Amino acid sequence: MAPYRNSVKIVGDVLRITDESGVTGVNLTALLRKANLSYGKLAAVAGKLVQAGLVNERLEEGQRIYVITQQGREYLRRYQQFAEVANSFGLGL
Repeated sequence: MAPYRNSVKIVGDVLRITDESGVTGVNLTALLRKANLSYGKLAAVAGKLVQAGLVNERLEEGQRIYVITQQGREYLRRYQQFAEVANSFGLGL
């Protein structure tokens, strides 16, 4: 069984998924599946990311679409750098 992810890792996962989705973004259903999160948890995380300006949310044909912002990409880049350093010391996030 995989260990539980902390909130920092969950934010990193959600940002990575939205980044991989590019300018078209990712809809809520796909994000739920790829991030392996419950609706309630993802809604809370997405709300915080939108509020922080790391992700934009838009409605398209009745679906919520999430697109990473430039600020979100910068956060993700720094998170990935930190994760690499932590892993090099055997301190996985």
